[in-house]
Amino acid sequence: MTGLERHGGRPAGGGPLLLGVRHHGPGSARAVRAALDAARPETVLIEGPPEADALIALAGDEDMRPPVALLAHAVDEPGRSAFWPLAEFSPEWVAIRWALEHEVPARFIDLPATHTLAWGRDETDRAVGEEGDASPKAGGDGKGAAEADGSGREAAGRDGEGAGDSAGGEDPSQDDIRVDPLAVLAETAGYDDPERWWEDVVEHRGSGEGDPFAPFGVLEEAMGALRETYGDAGHGRDLVREAYMRLQIRAAQREFGDGVAVVCGAWHVPALRRRTAVTADRALLKGLAKVKADMTWVPWTHRRLSRASGYGAGIDSPGWYGHLFGAPDRPVERWMTKVAGLLREEDRIVSPAHVIEAVRLAETLAAMRGRPLPGLGETTDAVRAVMCEGSDVPLALVHDRLVVGDVLGEVPRSAPAVPLQRDLDRTQRRLRLKPEALERELELDLRKETDAGRSTLLHRLLLLGVAWGEPVTSRGSTGTFRETWRLRWEPELAVRVAEAGVWGTTVFAAATAKAEADAVAAQGLAEVTALAERCLLAELPQALPVVMRVLADRAALDADVGHLAQALPALVRSLRYGDVRGTDTGALAEVAAGLAERIFVGLPPACAALDADAAEEMRRHVDAVQGAVALLADAPASPADGPGPHRGLRARWQSVLHVLSERDSVPGVIRGRAVRLLLDDGELAQDEAARLMGLVLSPGTPPGDAAAWIEGFVGGGSGGGMLLLHDERLLALVDAWLTGVPAEAFTDVLPLLRRTFSAYEPGVRRTLGELVRRGPGQRASAVAAGPGLYGFAAELENDRADAVLPVVRLLLGLGGPEDGPQQEEENVENDLAGVTG
Repeated sequence: MTGLERHGGRPAGGGPLLLGVRHHGPGSARAVRAALDAARPETVLIEGPPEADALIALAGDEDMRPPVALLAHAVDEPGRSAFWPLAEFSPEWVAIRWALEHEVPARFIDLPATHTLAWGRDETDRAVGEEGDASPKAGGDGKGAAEADGSGREAAGRDGEGAGDSAGGEDPSQDDIRVDPLAVLAETAGYDDPERWWEDVVEHRGSGEGDPFAPFGVLEEAMGALRETYGDAGHGRDLVREAYMRLQIRAAQREFGDGVAVVCGAWHVPALRRRTAVTADRALLKGLAKVKADMTWVPWTHRRLSRASGYGAGIDSPGWYGHLFGAPDRPVERWMTKVAGLLREEDRIVSPAHVIEAVRLAETLAAMRGRPLPGLGETTDAVRAVMCEGSDVPLALVHDRLVVGDVLGEVPRSAPAVPLQRDLDRTQRRLRLKPEALERELELDLRKETDAGRSTLLHRLLLLGVAWGEPVTSRGSTGTFRETWRLRWEPELAVRVAEAGVWGTTVFAAATAKAEADAVAAQGLAEVTALAERCLLAELPQALPVVMRVLADRAALDADVGHLAQALPALVRSLRYGDVRGTDTGALAEVAAGLAERIFVGLPPACAALDADAAEEMRRHVDAVQGAVALLADAPASPADGPGPHRGLRARWQSVLHVLSERDSVPGVIRGRAVRLLLDDGELAQDEAARLMGLVLSPGTPPGDAAAWIEGFVGGGSGGGMLLLHDERLLALVDAWLTGVPAEAFTDVLPLLRRTFSAYEPGVRRTLGELVRRGPGQRASAVAAGPGLYGFAAELENDRADAVLPVVRLLLGLGGPEDGPQQEEENVENDLAGVTG
């Protein structure tokens, strides 16, 4: 086999059939199936946690669809978990399915998860002791967790692809030793790419050719030579795991004789073949730490299989591997057909001729590169050149959808699960909200019962830390009855659900308990108000009394006006959901009103003697309170009350704004914003606003203070540009002040003014520039009473306006029913003639 040719087979002296594999390798999977068909063992032993033995039968369920994973988690600490992913092309999955189909006992023989999870906890505790802080990593075991959570480049790790993928050896001084068996073997065979070598010697080897045991004999000899040279590669935990596996193999041999087949990583085969004393193996296992662990099946995705960190298994092309495993013949032709179908779905012009040419090019590239068949590199190059016209943009789509893929596995309902997971499954089926691996957007109309239920579920899951959906800005509407979510189900969410199970057995009960606990543990007032809003969105009426009690206590003790102003908007926003979701928000409105009263009292003193940054932050608080008071003044205390029992708040808030606008100790940006808000509310006449601006822009005011006042009055994206367009006096005041700023002060105020006016829309800036260019003597006609925009007359021309009305009625579908088609056509022509005349 490309430099390693040698006959293989079962050992001459009998013993177990050891099938060393590459995890998630379709070639290894085909070879395992052929070897099992030829050997017909009486039992199959598989590398994996023994706690999963009771779950093997579920692999034969008709509702089980790989990719799936075995999930082990600590009962007392569900967040400490490990995964063992299995795809359709995984040798372990093929062995399990073969055993079930032939009614042969199958068992897992790796070190139990109860020890591997405890190893992860020991590492975390040691890291905390050394560094003072550490967060537990899911998995955390050498290869038991390297296979589980992808702590190395590939799940195979030291089992055929990379001997250095452990989470850490016993001797830290040896952690720098990293051996990649595939790289060593590929270099020995004259290859510079381990993946190319593996494809050539395994993936492109036809099934059913020659001795079915030969590939395993060759790999065993190669791994034996590597282990003689590198030992355990600095990962002492492999020795412990291999000792446990040898004990399990001996126990199986006592029961079944030599009719034992073992499917494990190729890296372990030499160690499992080596004869050792039972007492020595048991000595390695003595005193191992334990945790109580539960195990179940969970759905997995191809995208997770492709990730090299976190929970991924670390293979680059699960979609391509799945294709190689499932294609009965002509894999390249079938692959190119898949690619063409995908590109045509995306409205790209791809014909059968493109497919033929791409296949020919891939075969030519393989021949030029000395490969027996085209691999992923050759097919990718051919697709880029022929179907993508040299562009990497459509090629990225091919990689995402086909080379990686969005396949999401399925697990039967009979699989063990925590009660919370079962309740979530029932709710998902009731709401017809199926988890999907492909990211998608979901538009919800909260006036519909099903959509309201979906929104409630997603908000409750967010409270529990199960981020299945993320709320995003709705494109179609900004009303409170619309919500848009971006959904994607990730496998590790199963762990988050298990963690959340400590709060309750149903999503509703767990979210309620979690909200109450979060309220008590909240550090700031803003956290509690945000939590109150989330409770309303998640429809948790039982949690609201606790949240409101904590909110009232925190508000009473917090004397920082900034904190109060920061908390009020979220609290008032929550009142809107009383109408949309039918929730009683009376208690919320009372707390919000009390909070507003405290802000009114404390705001003027808090605005005195602030520096520029603090003044800008306080200006934002003033804007937030302005919007909150407007909502609160119109909000009912309860559904039975009439509208607006808090209308008096608006008058008191306007009194506060009057105080802010007149105090010299208040920074200019806040005084200017107070004047602007009063002007917008109709509480300040334009003449008075012009008088106040004139006072601020008088020669006695420092240019920096005047520029800050202008920033507060017409800046901040509050429509100040339109105000200047419509009010000639204000524009003239700003123009006169700006032209009179001394040269030495102009460079100081320029950045602030530029920030103010750069926020305007381009059309507004252009019109302002035109008005200023025309000069103060000629602006009157352009900014007179009426629209006040350049290019418009001072008075309305009624005849031309009347001519437009019939056309507008036709465009809106309001044409008179008595008009016939001919009359309607004449009316349109006359109307258009009147408009253009």
